[in-house]
Amino acid sequence: MPFNWRSHLPVFIKKAYKWLKKRLFYFQMNRQLKKGRVWKSTDLISQLQNAKISSGDHLMVHASMSKIGILEQGPQTFIDALIEVVGPKGLILMPTSPIKGLQLAYVQKQPLFDVKHTPSAMGAISEAFRNYPNVHRSHHPTESVAAWGECAIEYLKDHIAQNTPYHQNSPYGKLIQNKGKILYIGVTLENAGTHLHTLEDALDIGLPVYAPEVFYLDVIDMNRNLLKVETKVHSPIYSKKRRCDELLPMFLSKGVYQEVKIGNAKTLLFDAELMFKVMTEAYLERGVTMYKPFGNQ
Repeated sequence: MPFNWRSHLPVFIKKAYKWLKKRLFYFQMNRQLKKGRVWKSTDLISQLQNAKISSGDHLMVHASMSKIGILEQGPQTFIDALIEVVGPKGLILMPTSPIKGLQLAYVQKQPLFDVKHTPSAMGAISEAFRNYPNVHRSHHPTESVAAWGECAIEYLKDHIAQNTPYHQNSPYGKLIQNKGKILYIGVTLENAGTHLHTLEDALDIGLPVYAPEVFYLDVIDMNRNLLKVETKVHSPIYSKKRRCDELLPMFLSKGVYQEVKIGNAKTLLFDAELMFKVMTEAYLERGVTMYKPFGNQ
């Protein structure tokens, strides 16, 4: 079992590492600017099409703008490229959760979730996307999803029908049912692995991954109506035990994803249906989960 050395580093070393990483990023951005390396929408369209993303596709997108590089018009450049490639018959989904840290700490403060005004904490592209013309947002107070496309409302309408966020009729579950794709652009399962939770909502994996409390949170919808939404949140104890990226070799061996490049970013393109199938089979056969990526060894 691989040793996760990052989790054992002292706090001051982790902070120093983050500082150095940020400084390196700004250095690289400045170097690109001097070279005139700015990504245009046409560049990204070509890269997306080369990755076999095409008209009519349903996409869930997790994206780090800093990893993509300098975009000609900021997030709009990337969003325009996505819309151009999937077209009016396609669908684009992005997580727009308002939570930066642990879910339990967030909901214990009894926050008000305003579908129209509460910002996304999922990065600059996600925040720009939720404000984009003709984009809708689900009412889920902890794991909201924004959607653009012909069936956007259909994908979002049942998100709060159950008290866990990743059930089969959630946007995550519907992407699986509709043979959609997941783009991890400059991120990995470690920091954007929401689809891994669909296994936990579909099957009892024998672990208390959700905290025992049930929360009733205030939500203001787009028509300014006040709703009470029931939800569970993840247990901080088990959130810290996730080893998501250790599942990547299994997914790669089963043909679940391919590696491509979008802008400067290493990108993983997943088949959502096959991902769920492989997760389910691996759990039922060997007890594999994100908490036990090597199963019952």
